[in-house]
Amino acid sequence: MESNDVRMLLRTAGPAAAAGALAAVVSAVLVGGQGALGAVVGAAVVILFMGIGLVVLQQTGRKYPQLFQAMGLMLYTTQLLLLFVFVAAFKDTELFDHRAFAATLVAVTLAWVAAQARAHMKEKILYVDPERSGSGAPGSSA
Repeated sequence: MESNDVRMLLRTAGPAAAAGALAAVVSAVLVGGQGALGAVVGAAVVILFMGIGLVVLQQTGRKYPQLFQAMGLMLYTTQLLLLFVFVAAFKDTELFDHRAFAATLVAVTLAWVAAQARAHMKEKILYVDPERSGSGAPGSSA
């Protein structure tokens, strides 16, 4: 994983984790221990899914740049569908409060997407790949 990818991951996971921690505190105050546990599980699921998705998207963009946009759309759709599956699977659970879980899933997902959009806008993206500007590049003397 390149340093740009790690930087993007940290810039998006940080605010998402902060939103998850805030949701856990609010859920603990409103519902109790089961609410806090539901919020922590919800935040962990979102950060895990979105983190894996970001890594896969960056790797795909590096290897197959022509598939980057289509892969991004497919990846985000798949992530949201999987999050809905998690909500449906745990809607009748006794382990934790399912409302806190679902609300945290939504809140942390929104925080992740907003942080990712902000990080992408602030990132300095090279228009020329410096590794390819060597001897095999058009216009070079070799």
